[in-house]
Amino acid sequence: MQLGDDFYKRVLDNLYDGVYFTTTDRVITYWNKAAERITGFTAAEVMGRHCHDNILNHVDEEGAQLCFGPCPLAACMRDNALREREIFLHHKDGHRIPVLVRVAPVHDNKGNLIGAAEIFSDHFSHDGMRSRVEELERMAMVDSLTKTANRGYTETMLQQRLEEYRRYGWPFGVLFFDIDNFKKVNDTYGHAAGDKVLAMTARTLMYNVRSFDLVGRWGGEEFVVVVRASDAESLRKLAGKLWRLIGSSILHEDNAVVLAVTVSVGATIILPGDTAESVVARADSLMYESKRGGKNRVTVG
Repeated sequence: MQLGDDFYKRVLDNLYDGVYFTTTDRVITYWNKAAERITGFTAAEVMGRHCHDNILNHVDEEGAQLCFGPCPLAACMRDNALREREIFLHHKDGHRIPVLVRVAPVHDNKGNLIGAAEIFSDHFSHDGMRSRVEELERMAMVDSLTKTANRGYTETMLQQRLEEYRRYGWPFGVLFFDIDNFKKVNDTYGHAAGDKVLAMTARTLMYNVRSFDLVGRWGGEEFVVVVRASDAESLRKLAGKLWRLIGSSILHEDNAVVLAVTVSVGATIILPGDTAESVVARADSLMYESKRGGKNRVTVG
């Protein structure tokens, strides 16, 4: 799409929100600097390609692929109406990022439809996450590979949540994640690829929980999420959302799909009489139920 004026291009390039334009055939013709920052994909990597070429690979909270189904951008060109929707885009590093997208049809001076524009806002506070990681690093409580809390700090936070539950009745939940077939990933693609899968999984978890929830690496390919102020239903929904987002994350190398991963998940709420050890053990046991049930699923108990 020809902007016709470098001034407007400079304005768009300096916006905090990502912006891109497409033709009516959904070929990307403009990709601003914020789009590069939020997605990790440069303009050179996406311009001239269709937005449904497995680049952004938008999914909704249920894991439905939007680029080949209910695409907001395609819909706005069909009915000439604005759209706004919360979705999860695919970062170049493989993880999922929550964004709010706004799409609008674009017309020429004669009113003819010539394409669409999409603006997307990063719903996650990178500064907030970076501050938490830096604080954990100062305390030597961060896992160096995944940048999640390490096991020692996770155990400390579990104990704090337990004390809050005993004193004030504040509930919390525990999610236990195990990457399926991780040994096969290492054996087939090498340990460097395995490290990337761990980091990708960790980022998807950290980007898609609340700022006061905790993501920790429990050991190997296992992660624990401590969810504050959660009841059984909200915990089930969160577990399902995270499971689907990890399952739709894709590891890329040189713009080629290398592999996707799945996780088995156990989810449980703190119960009277629980200790920090018992609630994690129950979540772990539920995760193994997911493994025995065929892997790539969530078991809540």
